[in-house]
Amino acid sequence: MKIQRLLVALTVVNLGLVVFLLAQLRTASAETAPVLRGRALEIVDERGRVRAGIQVLPAAVSKADGKAYAETVILRLIDPNGRPPVKLTASTQGAALLLMGETDDTYARLTGPESTLTLISRGTLRDIKP
Repeated sequence: MKIQRLLVALTVVNLGLVVFLLAQLRTASAETAPVLRGRALEIVDERGRVRAGIQVLPAAVSKADGKAYAETVILRLIDPNGRPPVKLTASTQGAALLLMGETDDTYARLTGPESTLTLISRGTLRDIKP
């Protein structure tokens, strides 16, 4: 009789522990994931080559022409050959989107704040403005 009481008591304790653990799992799964923070983000392929990246470029002055550039956020999507055929930039001076063709002399560029669409196809230039 004493063994049966002991087994019943252990069963009740085990059930209590199971309920407690299940309650802990439920509350842990309801939490949101923490924010990923950093100065840059790179996505690489199976060979370790960068295929996409987001960077914050600091404000700078060009050494070539002395032109000042504002701090800029840039998103680059890179093809298997290492060319970035898609670039998206944003700064206080406006935003730009660049879509390149097969060669560097074929692309479409949409820039702000003037909202200009520039199309270049093998040396032929066309600017479209509102």
